[in-house]
Amino acid sequence: MAGKPDKAAQKAAQQQAKRAKREASKQRRRQILEAFKMQRREDKMLIPIMVGVLLLSVAVVFALGLIWGLQWVVLPLGIAIGVLAAISVFGRRVQRTVYSKAEGQPGAAGWALDNMRGPWRVTPGVAGTTHLDAVHRVVGRPGVILVAEGAPHRVKSLLAQEKKRTSRVVGNVPIYDVIVGNDEGQVPLSKLQRHVMRLPRNIDAKQMDAIETRLASLGSRAAALPKGPMPTGAKIRSVQRTVRRR
Repeated sequence: MAGKPDKAAQKAAQQQAKRAKREASKQRRRQILEAFKMQRREDKMLIPIMVGVLLLSVAVVFALGLIWGLQWVVLPLGIAIGVLAAISVFGRRVQRTVYSKAEGQPGAAGWALDNMRGPWRVTPGVAGTTHLDAVHRVVGRPGVILVAEGAPHRVKSLLAQEKKRTSRVVGNVPIYDVIVGNDEGQVPLSKLQRHVMRLPRNIDAKQMDAIETRLASLGSRAAALPKGPMPTGAKIRSVQRTVRRR
């Protein structure tokens, strides 16, 4: 008798999990549709480029199939490749739009770092000024990365102070410093994630944990800072993740 309630409860849990999965799938589709509508309003070339990529992919695969007389067999493959390529184009153009709206706004660098994929430990606003200049700290396999945003003549000294403060705690662990901007020697916001992720790997996961624990004792020297930029369309950052997964 005891087994029947257990089976009923298990069946109910499975049904609930299925409903939750269906709802999550519907939510992702709604997010993608909303992002598509927003992007289409601002990017008049979106649909022509996506259609062009789709047709080009199909044409290339079809032409290759002609060589072996298998053009109709490989046609579905060409359509699938074209759809994936079009989705990739859509995701990249959405990302470019979001970054263009966020660029130059206080907190934009922290927002970009917080959306990096992988085991990165991001602490936004470890140092800052009342002018909303900020230094963000990232702990990862390269070591410690300090990322500054704001007026160059202010953030350089702010970054130097934070680097000196950090070096006292982490010892010989490599410390990288980055200033976000479009001037010489700076890293544009749109390339910040790529720049950080391409740094050499110097430490392992255990060392990351130990470093993060030590750095927690430093606290924060930041003024009141925004937790991220407020660009129009910033709400679709989850859509970017969804598109990348697809």
